[in-house]
Amino acid sequence: MSQSALPVLILCSKADKRLRNGHQWIYSNEVDKGRTPLTDFETGVLASVQNAQGKTLGVATINPHTLICARMMSRKANCRLNRAFFVDRINRALKLREEYFSLPFYRLVYGDSDGLSGLVIDRFGDTLVVQISTAGMERVKEDIIKAICQVLKPRAVLLKNDSAMRESEGLPSYIEEAWGDVMDLVQIEENDTQFLVPVKQGQKTGWFYDHRVSRALLQKTVRGKRVLDLFSYVGAWGIEALVAGAKSSVCVDSSSQALEWAQQNAGLNGVADQLTTLKDNAFDAAQNLLSDGERFDVVVVDPPAFIKRRKDLHQGERAYRRVNELALRLLEKDGLLVSASCSMHMSRAMLVDALRGAARHVDRGVQIISQGYQGPDHPIHPAMSETEYLKALFARNTGGLTP
Repeated sequence: MSQSALPVLILCSKADKRLRNGHQWIYSNEVDKGRTPLTDFETGVLASVQNAQGKTLGVATINPHTLICARMMSRKANCRLNRAFFVDRINRALKLREEYFSLPFYRLVYGDSDGLSGLVIDRFGDTLVVQISTAGMERVKEDIIKAICQVLKPRAVLLKNDSAMRESEGLPSYIEEAWGDVMDLVQIEENDTQFLVPVKQGQKTGWFYDHRVSRALLQKTVRGKRVLDLFSYVGAWGIEALVAGAKSSVCVDSSSQALEWAQQNAGLNGVADQLTTLKDNAFDAAQNLLSDGERFDVVVVDPPAFIKRRKDLHQGERAYRRVNELALRLLEKDGLLVSASCSMHMSRAMLVDALRGAARHVDRGVQIISQGYQGPDHPIHPAMSETEYLKALFARNTGGLTP
């Protein structure tokens, strides 16, 4: 197939600067709509991208109906999205993960950072969970599945295509077994702890590998301590703490199903007697625990994204500050707070500021003794700040500020 067979997308003058610096997204206001109207493109089609002078910059998938109207797939003009393309990219991603992880449990493909914008693949041993969030990737999903099967020879592949982003891309929401027979619960190991992961019914792909490194760090400090795990989901923080020798863990979540899975996971590791679960809104649960006079040596605050859109920034910052205030009040003196955020729009500096403000408001002193980052299976693209989203602060409660 010749290069001329692809439709051409021409950028406005100087609109190629970000791409030349390594970024992979093209916004609709960067397209020369007079020369190449976006309405002329089929949704999800692959196109050749040219700058205003006619120089070919590579190929991109197109969605003419979204703000991010094009996503670069390759800087090579002759690239095509077929099984061979995905086999190559998946093999490259696999090589990185196998250098860092001895067991086959990790995020195998992390979107733009692995040169596969709109595609996430989590590996749970011989079961792969795939999330497609863009029209370009949806158009070639059969090639994606064939490539996964060729490289990894899995027992099962699940398409977990129910993310909110799909609606903005004009895509339907669905969950589908693309290959083999997918079990409701698949077993993994993380930081010497066993977990049953609800890949079909759970949040996103069923598990959050991104905090693995921070959870390992927490395990070094919890022996003999009482742990509170707010927004616990299936108990990753609280149960890994118990396996590492914590005296007790309390897991708080608003989902009774998530807490049932947490109990199963505690039993799987022989620590069920040390786990307590509370079904409640985390803010209300924390307030009730305070009223009951409960205190903990370790409090983990790992909420869902409070800031999903930039316009939610102010309200989200207030939520982070409020939950950190409650956590600090629940901590014993010299206790440890793990304060995390997965909000892309919440910078690390902003999280530090929320912690600082919370500590001042409740008359506590804090020391940030360590910080957590997303693991090597969530590599950061240096030209795309959007790929760096995860923060964790390990802060010691030094007690009241006033004499």
